[in-house]
Amino acid sequence: MRTLLSTSLSSFAALLSGAVLFSAHAADEASYTMADYARVVKIDAHLHLHDAAPAFMEAARRQNFKALTINVDYPDFPPLDDQQRVAIALKKRFPQDVAWVASFSVDGSDKPSWLPATRQRIAASMRAGAVGVKVWKNIGMSLRDRNQHLVMIDDARFAPLFEDFARQGIPLLGHQGEPHNCWLPLEKMTVNNDREYFKAHPQYHMHLHPEMPSWEAQMAARDRMVAAHPKLRFIGVHLASLERDVDELAAFLDRFPGAVVDIAARIGQVQFQSQKGRERVRRFFIQYQDRILYGSDMAQAPGQDGAALGREAEDVWRMHWRYFNTAESFQVADLDQPVQGLALPRQVVDKLYRTNAQRAFPGAFGGQR
Repeated sequence: MRTLLSTSLSSFAALLSGAVLFSAHAADEASYTMADYARVVKIDAHLHLHDAAPAFMEAARRQNFKALTINVDYPDFPPLDDQQRVAIALKKRFPQDVAWVASFSVDGSDKPSWLPATRQRIAASMRAGAVGVKVWKNIGMSLRDRNQHLVMIDDARFAPLFEDFARQGIPLLGHQGEPHNCWLPLEKMTVNNDREYFKAHPQYHMHLHPEMPSWEAQMAARDRMVAAHPKLRFIGVHLASLERDVDELAAFLDRFPGAVVDIAARIGQVQFQSQKGRERVRRFFIQYQDRILYGSDMAQAPGQDGAALGREAEDVWRMHWRYFNTAESFQVADLDQPVQGLALPRQVVDKLYRTNAQRAFPGAFGGQR
């Protein structure tokens, strides 16, 4: 009888232990819901805010979003000095909720005076509170040397700057090339947004300009640059322009274990892939959960109504939250057929939406409100 009782108690203990382990595993695997959207602290790590008025950030705070606003050497944006002034003003007004990334002009980069002047500019930006530096696709797609050859990101003129960043621990945010769709005919593009944009802007549609470097040439130049600076903290924005295939992106992350990427303005291409192979895409996000930052790439024009933009942002942010956190099927503007959400585990979403950005930009954001 005693043996039988002992065996029964042991069996019960084993069952109880198994139940506890199963419960803990289930908790780890549980997903957030739409009801959790407003209560979870989130970071949009790719915004372009060009107005110091508080309305947009007040709307973002109501949705529990913090913001990384990125300065870009882009002719359609305000001058870099104006972008920086707005960023500093927003950081001063919302010190716990705003961080910003500096940039520099490549005009005159073939002149001896450019490098010291650019070093001084970047040093001043970092003293003013910048948490990183952005380089844009004008390097590789529009900047030309005195012989009218396109200057690529691995050009020797930029190497001293990138070595500075590696030595000082300054993150470099790199946007090289365009979505792979840019090199395809319109009818072969995978998302509606790219199809509509390049149809309206044929001057930027690389399929129509075979004299320009290929997508492969852009990626190869970027990879040579990253390989040449192994201590550089590189952040490939827009999924490092490898949005067409999560396996290609995985290979990049495996090759450069110090690199991370953000997903800004490329979620539609990921959703296209998950229509064809949801589990493959879901496995990618789980496997590389420490290497991906959430971002939207929304931009605010100077003087644009921040409250109105905040309402537009909420629609975008909620759609993305639905995709990453639920298993619902729903319609998105980029695709003609519905897409099913990935229902990622909470711990993966916490990294995607917050802790990866905090690790990529140490000290950039204050504690939770």
